[in-house]
Amino acid sequence: MVEFLSQFNIIVVGIIATFITGLSTGVGALLIYLSKHVSKKMLDAALGVAAGVMLAATSFSLIIPAIEAGGGPVKGSFITLIGILIGGIFLDLTDKFFPDSNLMLNSMNDDEALKNGARLRKVWLFIIAITVHNFPEGLAVGVGFGNGDIANGLSLAIGIGLQNFPEGLAVALPLIREGYPRWKAFLIALSTGLVEPIGGLLGVGIVQISQPVLPLAMAFAAGAMLFVISHEIIPETQSDHKHSKLATHALLIGFVIMMFMDNTLG
Repeated sequence: MVEFLSQFNIIVVGIIATFITGLSTGVGALLIYLSKHVSKKMLDAALGVAAGVMLAATSFSLIIPAIEAGGGPVKGSFITLIGILIGGIFLDLTDKFFPDSNLMLNSMNDDEALKNGARLRKVWLFIIAITVHNFPEGLAVGVGFGNGDIANGLSLAIGIGLQNFPEGLAVALPLIREGYPRWKAFLIALSTGLVEPIGGLLGVGIVQISQPVLPLAMAFAAGAMLFVISHEIIPETQSDHKHSKLATHALLIGFVIMMFMDNTLG
C-alpha cells in the first residue's frame, strides 16, 4: 500500500486521505438506518477503542517523528514540547467559544432535562462543537502526509477515521430524536466530518511549502489531538461508571492494535 501510494503526488494523497476520514463520520451515521437506539455500553466501547487508536497514532506518527525532525534529542524535544503546548492551548481557546460537548452528549441522553424549548439549540451547538474539533484532526493527517512519510500519514488517517465512526453516530442520533428525517440527520453528520479535508489541505500545504516548520507543525497537531482525546473522548467514555472499565480495556486494545500497525506499515 505504501509503495503504491508513493508514486502519486503527496498533496493529492493527503487530501484524499483526509476526505476519506471525513466520510467515515457519515459511515458511522449510517447505523441510524439499523436502529434508533445504540446502547451507551456499545458507544463507550467504540469510543474507547478510538481513543486508544488516536493516542497511538499521535505518539508514533506525530510526536516521535517531530522529535526526530527537530534536529536531535534535546533540540527536537524542546521544539516538540513547545508545539504540543501551543496546539493544546489553541484548541482550548477555541473550545471556550463552544459548549462542552461531553456535557451536551450526556444531557441529550437525559429526556427529562431536555423537555424545554432549548433542546434543539443544544443539539445544534453540540454539532457545531464537533465540527470545529474535526478541523485539527484533518490538520494532523495533512501534516502526517506533508513530510513525505506515507506510513505516518496512513496511520493517522486510520486512527482518526476509526474515531469518526462513533462520532458520526453521536451527531445523528440526537437529530433523529428531534424528529429529523433519517436522510437529513445522516447528511448533517456527514457534513461535520467534511471540514477535515480543509484542515488536511492546510497541513500538507504548510509542510510542503516550508519544511523547517515540519517538527513544529507535527507537534502542534499532536497537541491539538491530545486535547481532543483527553477533553472530549476519554471523559465521555468514563461518564457512565458502569462501563468505565470496559472503555479502559477498549482503549488499551485500540492502542496496541494501532501501535502494531503503525510500526509495521513502514
